[in-house]
Amino acid sequence: MSEVPQLRIGEVAKRSGLAASAIRYYESEGLIRKPARRSGQRVYDESVLDQLALIDLAKGAGFTMAEIKKLLSGFARRTPPGERWRQLTTAKLAELDARIAEAERMKTVLRKVMRCHCPTLDDCSRALRKAQPG
Repeated sequence: MSEVPQLRIGEVAKRSGLAASAIRYYESEGLIRKPARRSGQRVYDESVLDQLALIDLAKGAGFTMAEIKKLLSGFARRTPPGERWRQLTTAKLAELDARIAEAERMKTVLRKVMRCHCPTLDDCSRALRKAQPG
């Protein structure tokens, strides 16, 4: 039986591309299991690299730390990963759609003010107020 390789935090940081402080933060937030300690130093098995890759994927998709924590431990143990992703992504997609709509409204306003030729800000304010529906 071969021994499971034990990685110190510096090696995990190097292999994952994360700062050691980020790894400690994820640990403190409960996103990764607290590692064993040897001579006072954290030692991880290689599975932590998979856990960190999953966290990175979720972060890249725009999930918050709270949402990532829910993905990892906020479901019944037997809930399959696909179901976890579906539940979280449904809400995230709705959130993104709302943010995209808001960005489109912002672009419309910016295009309007780019065409401004008013001599003063007061004139500009009056013109914009008159142009508002309602």
